[in-house]
Amino acid sequence: MRYHYEKPQIYLSMYGVRYVCEHPVYNSCTLFLIGDKGLAVIQQRFDARTKTTWWSEVDSWLTDDLYLHPNFKEYFDKRAGACTDGLYPTVTVRQLMWALKMKPLPKARWETCFDRKDI
Repeated sequence: MRYHYEKPQIYLSMYGVRYVCEHPVYNSCTLFLIGDKGLAVIQQRFDARTKTTWWSEVDSWLTDDLYLHPNFKEYFDKRAGACTDGLYPTVTVRQLMWALKMKPLPKARWETCFDRKDI
């Protein structure tokens, strides 16, 4: 039995769109929209050469599994909201996976987390 979520061999990315904005934490995210409400999801990246990290959109192989999860709609209804000044409510992919009770992505040593619910 595997403990971490692993990238599938074959995948599609039909749900979620790349959204570019002027958020203080990130410049692009994966945006899930249902009606007039949206939820932005971000994932942390690492550049080994410069030893820097940044937040950006979620890997495309993961978006459909998140959106099609049976508990996604319930979580979306709790956390999503309307666009305010070009920004939507934001969560990290790790927060979302834990809330949906999905196996998490392997955590790297360089990863950071947010202390608060709202980003």
